[in-house]
Amino acid sequence: MSLASWFRWNDPPNRISQRSPTEMVVETLMMELSWQTKQAEKQQRERENEYRKIKTGVDYGWLVSYPKQSYDISPGERLQLEDMCTKIHPSYCGPVILRFRQLIAEYEPEVQEVSRLFRSVLQEAAEKIKEEEEAKKLARQWNTKNKTSLSLTTFKSRSRISPFISDIKTISEDVERGTQPTRRVWSMPEFRNAK
Repeated sequence: MSLASWFRWNDPPNRISQRSPTEMVVETLMMELSWQTKQAEKQQRERENEYRKIKTGVDYGWLVSYPKQSYDISPGERLQLEDMCTKIHPSYCGPVILRFRQLIAEYEPEVQEVSRLFRSVLQEAAEKIKEEEEAKKLARQWNTKNKTSLSLTTFKSRSRISPFISDIKTISEDVERGTQPTRRVWSMPEFRNAK
């Protein structure tokens, strides 16, 4: 027995992810949130240092050591955001991230405001997804109604067309019954009233 069989070196790596698309969307969006939170915290520290430099005139920034991440989202809020992320379709993951980054660059929020901004982007995307689903549903209903109504109208129109049968008695009809129809010219079609 070889040693290679004891160790799993020769097995091909399992490249296919065992996670569902929803789990991947949640993980991706929450990673983006944590990264943007860290960036906002870093920018906030830089602003505070600049303010201290202006106020005191001396830069003591080289003496200060900062914790890696001092702000963290509460577990309850994190669960709510993860729940909102599950409602995002995988095709909307990229646009949600782009919109979130755009708002971060536009507003330059404080660290505490980042999660609220993220929540607003998720709500906006969920509403957009819901509107598109309703529009698709209405379009499907419209298409099925049109198919049904068109088939009924064609059936009704076919049943109505009969130009030679008439229930209305006219004087000319009585006169024509008494006389023999004359033969028409060969180029003209012959119409007879068959009852």
